[in-house]
Amino acid sequence: MPVSPELLEILVCPESKAPLVLDGEFLVSTDPTTRRRYAIKDDIPVMLIDESESLSVSEWKAIMERHSVKTDP
Repeated sequence: MPVSPELLEILVCPESKAPLVLDGEFLVSTDPTTRRRYAIKDDIPVMLIDESESLSVSEWKAIMERHSVKTDP
């Protein structure tokens, strides 16, 4: 079972406290500075900064565009 919409509403990036978007098997921070991506393993989000990855600007922007998240101030 994927991450429920209710859980997605309350989860935030542990580093920046920014909202997250569900992108396949990952939760991606909407923060343009950190651009963190957190894996979902066995239907459980792994919300550890040390186990996340920082996406390139272009990859992060593509994900935000796919989810209709505004990236410019």
